[in-house]
Amino acid sequence: MRILLVSDLHYTLRQFDWVVDASPAFDLVVLAGDHLDISSSVALDAQIVVVLRYLALLQLTGRLAVSSGNHDLTGSDAHGERAALWLDEARTAGVPTDGDSLLVGDTLITVCPWWDGPVGRESVAAQLARDAARRPSKWVWVYHWPPLGSPTCWTGRRDYGDEALGSWINEHRPDVVLTGHVHDPPFKPDGGWADRIGETWVFNPGRQIGPIPTRIELDLDEQRATWISLIGTEEIRLTEPVTPPRTVF
Repeated sequence: MRILLVSDLHYTLRQFDWVVDASPAFDLVVLAGDHLDISSSVALDAQIVVVLRYLALLQLTGRLAVSSGNHDLTGSDAHGERAALWLDEARTAGVPTDGDSLLVGDTLITVCPWWDGPVGRESVAAQLARDAARRPSKWVWVYHWPPLGSPTCWTGRRDYGDEALGSWINEHRPDVVLTGHVHDPPFKPDGGWADRIGETWVFNPGRQIGPIPTRIELDLDEQRATWISLIGTEEIRLTEPVTPPRTVF
């Protein structure tokens, strides 16, 4: 199974174009949050229309999983916590998104929302527990924010990670967690695009300017992960017992 992971496209339409063109080469495309850009001069309502069209195009080319990020929150849910309400339209169109799961071959993909309060956090915990009870041979999470203390959340000045994710990883031990949110870690000597936490690999592709997004290509059959960016390419084997040293610095 080949997975393309991108995140934090932030309404960069040329990068969305690139993902659409590249998607047929993969069994699954994962967009791990922050599809919109709250700092853009384009109104969010207009951004949503365009991004939903890109999701429809990606859906035509193959399997797709889309999680929300903090830039994607557009209103309050029934509990008064902010949520990416517009992704309900993508779900109605058949795109697996926040709170959904999909099975691709022997791999279960759990797509987690960006949670904005205690009810949302407990909902994610319950979602992970449900899928843990039915996990097949491989289990992959899509979760916008890397865990605290991992090089995948290192900004160059501080750890900027999610406090809940690490405990969930330790409890359930998924095979892979696909993240984003923190743009800098792959471009910092003490940061990283990959981290092994016990039995789990965590990946964050980071973000770069230009028409081509940073990306991670995962081959779960070949047990290989490749990070590709403007500064170079790195590859690791998923059979490594610990995170290997960086090669681009």
